[in-house]
Amino acid sequence: MVDAIISPLLQQLTTMAAEETKEQVRLVTGVGKEVKKLSRNLQAIQAVLHDVEKRQVKEESVRLWLDQLRDVSYNMEDVLEEWSTARLKLKIDGVDDHENAALDPNKKVCSFFPAASCFGCKRLFLRRDIALKLKEINESLDDIAKQKDQFGFAVNVIKSNERAGERIPSVSSIDESEIFGRKDEKNELVDRLICENSIEQKGPHIISLVGMGGIGKTTLAQFAYNNGDVEKNFEKRIWVCVSDPFDEFRIARAIIEALTGCLPNFVEFQSLMQHIQKHVAGKKLLLVLDDVWNENFHKWEQFNNCLKNCLYGSKILITTRKEAVARIMGSTNIISVNVLSGMECWSVFESLAFVGKSMEERENLEKIGREITRKCKGLPLATKTIASLLRSKNTEKEWQNILKSEIWEIEQVEKNLLAPLLLSYNELPSKVKQCFTYCAVFPKDVILKKDKLIELWMAQGFLNNKRNKEMEEIGEEYFNVLASRSFFQEFGRGYDGELFLCKMHDIVHDFAEYLCSNECLIVELHSGEELAMSSFAEKKILHLTLAIGCGPMPIYDNIEALRGLRSLLLESTKHSSVILPQLFDKLTCLRALKLEVHNERLPEDFIKEVPTNIEKLLHLKYLNLANQMEIERLPETLCELYNLEHLNVNCCVKLRELPQGIGRLRKLMYLDNECTVSLRYLPVGIGKLIRLRRVKEFVVGGGYGRACSLGSLKKLNLLRDCRIRGLGDVSDVDEARRAELEKKKNLFELKLHFDQAGRRENEEDEDERLLEALGPPPNLKELWINKYRGKRNVVPKNWIMSLTNLRFLGLHEWRNCEHLPPLGKLPSLESLYIAGMKSVKRVGNEFLGVESDMDGSSVIAFAKLKKLTFYIMEELEEWDLGTAIKGEIIIMPRLSSLTIWSCRKLKALPDHLLQKSTLQKLEIWGGCHILQERYREETGEDWPNIRHIPKISIA
Repeated sequence: MVDAIISPLLQQLTTMAAEETKEQVRLVTGVGKEVKKLSRNLQAIQAVLHDVEKRQVKEESVRLWLDQLRDVSYNMEDVLEEWSTARLKLKIDGVDDHENAALDPNKKVCSFFPAASCFGCKRLFLRRDIALKLKEINESLDDIAKQKDQFGFAVNVIKSNERAGERIPSVSSIDESEIFGRKDEKNELVDRLICENSIEQKGPHIISLVGMGGIGKTTLAQFAYNNGDVEKNFEKRIWVCVSDPFDEFRIARAIIEALTGCLPNFVEFQSLMQHIQKHVAGKKLLLVLDDVWNENFHKWEQFNNCLKNCLYGSKILITTRKEAVARIMGSTNIISVNVLSGMECWSVFESLAFVGKSMEERENLEKIGREITRKCKGLPLATKTIASLLRSKNTEKEWQNILKSEIWEIEQVEKNLLAPLLLSYNELPSKVKQCFTYCAVFPKDVILKKDKLIELWMAQGFLNNKRNKEMEEIGEEYFNVLASRSFFQEFGRGYDGELFLCKMHDIVHDFAEYLCSNECLIVELHSGEELAMSSFAEKKILHLTLAIGCGPMPIYDNIEALRGLRSLLLESTKHSSVILPQLFDKLTCLRALKLEVHNERLPEDFIKEVPTNIEKLLHLKYLNLANQMEIERLPETLCELYNLEHLNVNCCVKLRELPQGIGRLRKLMYLDNECTVSLRYLPVGIGKLIRLRRVKEFVVGGGYGRACSLGSLKKLNLLRDCRIRGLGDVSDVDEARRAELEKKKNLFELKLHFDQAGRRENEEDEDERLLEALGPPPNLKELWINKYRGKRNVVPKNWIMSLTNLRFLGLHEWRNCEHLPPLGKLPSLESLYIAGMKSVKRVGNEFLGVESDMDGSSVIAFAKLKKLTFYIMEELEEWDLGTAIKGEIIIMPRLSSLTIWSCRKLKALPDHLLQKSTLQKLEIWGGCHILQERYREETGEDWPNIRHIPKISIA
């Protein structure tokens, strides 16, 4: 995992040294020698890190050496960032060649002009300070490099059998009386194994059991392998424990031995494959491949090809921790193996822990046993391991000791449970390991939101750019790696099927804590409580979640030990006026600061103002002030945070303005200012922030000379997500053209709000001209248009013709619109939401936007639409597509969800849509009295037209 810190450092050293030489803005002279020495030492250490990572789990001395290396690496990262920031500040301040010349030590720096003198001296001091820090780091790294040689670390060579020996090979036999629960999974698996394949499918049908280490995949596979019905269904059954690495020769020989009863003596792999092909021909086969890790399709393809001669109905059953493996191997069925229920877990525990104990002993120990079982959180391996340990312990005191122990403090648990989790962990790329262990900073059982997690990973520098990929994309990749390998569970998905939240199993969370015991900490402080803070001096904490209770906090005395802190996630901002200035003074290494609140109700629970000394947080990249409902202004000193990438002021409802100097935040990529209802404008400097990817509310129309205009969007070509608010107050069409929205190829999500503070003349014409002038971004996938007042040319032709990639469209409160626009022309539209159209009385063929061809061939309207919602259409009475149907127009061939909400005058829904076999869900809610009667279950006159739909909700 340290390699994930060292690799970027080496790259950064090289890049910055080159830039210093190339550019005239120079702060550090004569450090080329130090940089070369640093690079040499880091490269030598990097060469042994694989062996170091492996040995640190069991060797305390190696772990201590690694801690030293980690500390020095982080110090170096801080210094390099100071160097980089100082260079950026000079550029922003507009220091020209003459001012740089004043920094030359061969020239006289001081002058009789105090301002110039201070300016020069300050930069000279900074240059010397950075040079000294680099030299100190080099000395520390020298010592660490010398100690390295004493350990005799192996240079990075991964032996082919290194990992295979870490797991005892599985066998097919099992005692079925020891299998508890999993009734549904057992039945599903057996059914899949004995059911017939599709006739079109050539070769064996592949089924995968996927789940985290220790969850019971192998046990489930053993049960199915030995099931009587399964045994009768196959002529030949073969069990192979694959593990890692994927040794083709060993696997091939194991299959042949099972088929023929003797070991083959072939040397060539081709001969082995031919032998398998010959012996499986015409046989109905069950092949179990247990514990598969291989993600190389070509290695599997050779086996797959030689197994295609099996008899129809043959099956391959795979167990794996990685969903990617199941998909690469062509699984037609993937069964997720989840945790045991509380009752099933107790059955496992009871069957092992109480063996040989008297009835009286059982009664005395049962209560403690049930608490211990709850601690295992449904993980079979943990339950079995602890229960086996307790078999030899008979007193309540011994059982209480186990209950009170941290799970990794129990030697037998560490030995048995650590191994399978370490296998999964060691298989992760080093950068993904960082992302996993960082999750230990969150409390157990907390719901992790994917986007928030990725933002925090980004702030720590875990998502360094590669192959011109955006950091969010890299974060998505890493999240999906952890999700597919069962480090995350209990997923939530959005309307598009994308994962957006998850949880960590408690045992996996314990494992993350175990791996980074000196990095992450969660502390809850109450009045006068100093004990929880006392351990800070002993540990070099990097990431801290801190919950502050009531009463005065003696935090200042303990804060010295937290100087190296990189993440501070405050769960409460009580006493903020006292605490925050202290924190900002000392915690100058912070990369992420979360001051977001959730459940506060009283004014004193909120931050009133952000302390001006926030400028001391030089390295800060992520600042979250969401829901701070008392903040009215942010200090100008916030604009000295030159490394800030993410500013979140969502739901700061009293916030009236952002700092005028915001244009100095040249690295800012995300401005989250949703629901900042008091914010009337954005400062002019926004137009300078060319790295911006997201602006939740680009507010225009207020603030006069201090405010940015629509034209300020022109240079923001990296924008991916933007909401423009206040368009109702904009009357300058040329200003809209200057925004050049149609050139923004990276803009995927856009929300246009035609809200206004005052009232304009000819507002219908103004809105239409403005929308046409804005022009549609070419790659837009999601579009909302709110409070638009166009009437005649409701949606300009240039928008309808250009939105070829649009997947979601939301139209809300178009008060003058009498006929819905021709949206059926949008070729990629999957979800459509129409709400608050107060003037629409009828929906007809104009909505489809297409006409039948003259030659009689059919055309398609809404070719890809899956979800359609009409919401609060108070005047809508009729929805008739009859003419279009007669004209051979195919309408919404993929529609699967239809929602009608608060359309109280609507008399009927088009039968053509209701009768579609694709329609899976129909919802009629919120005062649609006519429709509710018409489609009432069993008694409604049109109930027969909808009874085939799987999910119907009428309320």
